[in-house]
Amino acid sequence: MKRCFSALALVLAVTACTLASAEDAFPLKAKRILFLGDSITAAGEYVYMIDMQLRLQSTGTLPVIINAGLPSENVTGLSEPDHPFPRPNVHERLDRALSMFKPDVVVACYGMNDGIYYPFSEERFLKYQSGINLLIEKVHAANAKLILLTPPPFDAAPLKAAGKLLPAGAEKYAWFAVYEGYDEVIQKYGKWILEQKDRVEMVVDVYTPSMEFWIEKRKTDPTFTVATDGVHCNSIGHRTLAEAILKSWGVTKWIEATGEMTQLANQQGSVLHEAWLSHIGHKRPGTGAGLPLPEAEAKATEIGKQLQPLVEKMRAAAR
Repeated sequence: MKRCFSALALVLAVTACTLASAEDAFPLKAKRILFLGDSITAAGEYVYMIDMQLRLQSTGTLPVIINAGLPSENVTGLSEPDHPFPRPNVHERLDRALSMFKPDVVVACYGMNDGIYYPFSEERFLKYQSGINLLIEKVHAANAKLILLTPPPFDAAPLKAAGKLLPAGAEKYAWFAVYEGYDEVIQKYGKWILEQKDRVEMVVDVYTPSMEFWIEKRKTDPTFTVATDGVHCNSIGHRTLAEAILKSWGVTKWIEATGEMTQLANQQGSVLHEAWLSHIGHKRPGTGAGLPLPEAEAKATEIGKQLQPLVEKMRAAAR
């Protein structure tokens, strides 16, 4: 799988499949899509990549996409002993997020922080299941549809090379001192998420395509990684997530955005992300306040005015 992030304006990356009509594919009929998750989602790149591809590939009315991911968050409220503050639980803010944003569709990605970087524990796993079950219940009670993402892989390789992993039986673990088999924990959580396919509107496996991509790249570069700390992926990793999600939505073509377009899209998404986090409210310390929502929306609109001509030009060239 090729990964190319050039600034050339007219580069296309097309898969063998045909692009499904955005007007006909779920969840693209939605008016408002809310992304929830931990720091991977909070970083926002895969969310903004999805939004960009929809802008480039659809001539219809597109959903408003808001990233409300919160660093450190999980669905269990569990924290490792050395975490600097109690990890926020999405259920502390979920009701407010649903009532304030009023999404048609919620996309949720949790699991990486829920195992708190320890070996597998049935007790922690049950808390994870309970947290996801409550998420399903609350989203549906708000008359929204739910898409569950598996957690992406934990990459032990760079931490192993740096001597930062701990074996089974250690006194304690943390996000900076992770159990060496933590990816096996993530796999168990992800497998269970996939088993919920009949309880929610969609489940998306982002673990498998990410791992397959890593394996392929490591055939020629054994040190290849998209996450030097094992968790937080770079732009290449975010693109793998975005492609997996878009494919499940029926969008199988990728139009390469320019660097300028990507920068503007990230700025626009970040302004709204920070504003919505503050507007909804949360209990994570150290997170800066966003602009008041009306100011953020005005600023996002101004950024959109710069971005839209670039989108239209590239969309025309891609036809």
